[in-house]
Amino acid sequence: MNIKSILALSLVAACGNTAMAQATQKLTAAKHNEYGLIYSLPVTHVRITVEAQHTVLKAGPFFNYAKKYLGVDNVITADSEQWMIKSIDMDTYGVPDPDSRYLMQFKSGSSPFVVLSENGLPLAINDENVEAPLPHKKPVPAEPGRLDDNRYASSLPGELLAGESVSKRAEIAARMIYKIRESRTNYATGEADQMPPDGEAMRLALDHLEKQEADLMALFCGTRTTSTAVTEIDYVPAEETNKEVIFRLSDVKGVVDKQDLSGAPVTLSLTVKERGRLPKDEKGEEKKLPKGAVMYRIPGRAEVRLSYEGKELCKREMDVAQFGIDFGLDPGMFTDRKAPAYVKFHPDCGSIKELGVKEAAQ
Repeated sequence: MNIKSILALSLVAACGNTAMAQATQKLTAAKHNEYGLIYSLPVTHVRITVEAQHTVLKAGPFFNYAKKYLGVDNVITADSEQWMIKSIDMDTYGVPDPDSRYLMQFKSGSSPFVVLSENGLPLAINDENVEAPLPHKKPVPAEPGRLDDNRYASSLPGELLAGESVSKRAEIAARMIYKIRESRTNYATGEADQMPPDGEAMRLALDHLEKQEADLMALFCGTRTTSTAVTEIDYVPAEETNKEVIFRLSDVKGVVDKQDLSGAPVTLSLTVKERGRLPKDEKGEEKKLPKGAVMYRIPGRAEVRLSYEGKELCKREMDVAQFGIDFGLDPGMFTDRKAPAYVKFHPDCGSIKELGVKEAAQ
C-alpha cells in the first residue's frame, strides 16, 4: 500500500474515533492502514497579538461656562481621538511543513496510537492527555458616551433645550446640577419632603439623581470613552532581521498594515541564539537515525524583539523549528509489550516535551 492510501485510511480512522477535544484527532495503527500513520512536522509561526486602546474625547457644548457656573476648569475643550498600544504579546504555533511529511511505521500486531492536532501535527504517541490551545484575546467595545447622538437630551427639560442662548442654557443646567446635589443631600440626611418608602426605592431615587447629574456635567466637562481592538499578526521566522516593519499604529485608524504610511512603524528584530544539532552518544559522536524512525524536530532558538518609537515593547526567546534539524525515535519502543513508551511533543516546534514508559496492560 502506498503512502497516499495509508493517509486516506488514517483519515477514515480519525473520523471513527471519539473526539478528545475540539482541535485534536486520535489515529490508531492497525491492519487496515498497514500499521502506518502519516504526520507532518511543523514550521514555527509567531502570533503577535496587539491590544490597542481607542480613546475618544468629546467636548461638551457648555465647556466655556464650566469655570463660571461650576468652578471647574479641567474640562475637555475640543473633540479628539487617539490610539495607543495597551498590550502586546508573542506566542508560537505550528503549521504543517509540506516538505517534512513522514510515515510512522509500526510492527504488525501492535496497536499504538498517535494524537494529532486539527491540522495534522503530532501532539503525542500512546498518550491522550494533551493540552488545549491558548484562547485568543477578545476586544472590549466602547460604552456609548453621554454626548453620543445627544443621548443626554431625553432626561433634560424643554427649557434647557430651547433656551435663547448657549449662555442661558448653561446657566439653567448649572442651577439644575446644584438642585440635584441638594436633593441627594436631603435624601441622605432624611430631610427630604417626601422620603422613599424603603431601601430599594431609595436606591432607585439616588441612581436617577446620579444619572441626571452625570448627563448635565457632561455638557460642561465633556466625555471620555475607551474601547480596545485586538489584532493578530502572523510572522514566519526565516532568517535574522533587524528593525523589520511588521505593522503600523495610526492615531486615527489604530493598527494598520505595514504598507500604510498613515501610522508610525512597529519593528521586529530577530536574532538566532542557537541552531538545532544532532544528539550525541556517550562517546560524543552523533547518534545514527534509527531504522523507520518516528521523526521529530530538534529546534533552534531565537530572540525576537518588538519596538515602537525607539522603545522596546516586547522581547521573547522562543524555540523555532526552521532553525533546527530533524531526528527520530526508534518505533519499536512504542510497541514493547512489557513497557511501551509514550511521548508528548511541542506542536509549535516539533520537539519532545516528555518521553517515558507506560505500564504494560494487565
